[in-house]
Amino acid sequence: MYTPSYFAQTDTATLVAFMQRFSFATIVSQIDGRPVASHLPFVVEHSGDGQLVLLAHFAKANPQWQTLAEQPVLVIFTAPHAYISPSLYEKELNVPTWNYVAVHAYGQVTLVTDEAQAFELLEKQMQTFEKEYLIQWSGLPQEYKNAMLKGIVAFRMEITQLEGKEKLSQNKKAGEQEKIRTHLAESPDGAARQIAERMQQKAPS
Repeated sequence: MYTPSYFAQTDTATLVAFMQRFSFATIVSQIDGRPVASHLPFVVEHSGDGQLVLLAHFAKANPQWQTLAEQPVLVIFTAPHAYISPSLYEKELNVPTWNYVAVHAYGQVTLVTDEAQAFELLEKQMQTFEKEYLIQWSGLPQEYKNAMLKGIVAFRMEITQLEGKEKLSQNKKAGEQEKIRTHLAESPDGAARQIAERMQQKAPS
């Protein structure tokens, strides 16, 4: 990911928190030299040995899972973004741009083929996204659960590299940054307001 130094975010805790908040991400790999992608919800956690891992599952009918273990994989986390009008700058000699936050996670995938471990992974997803559903899940017939499990492929990905980018007008003057933040904070668009919040968090205290 192209990341000028003033947009780089290297704090692991900040990157993990972003991935956990915006956990519906894009997993990218190759099949026969052609890039392919799927959009999946991920659980982000540290394993017992401290390794940062992603947990998710594919529909078994999705062919992308079949070659994942053979190659490096990229998962892209992104969510809030906002158009930045040149009218918000002090000088007329400016062009439009876009503010956004993104995290790229690179790693190696391991397919979870053990049935008990696959159920454990699924229940971690339920615990993360709607823990109340675990009550309903626990009451479902085992035959139904087994049938559901046969229709998916669970996997874990050990993260080997994280790249973070927060493009939040850090390369602009303080007055321009504040004008942009105020404009976004007043926007009817929720994503723009989220960008304003992140700009506020990075503002000097």
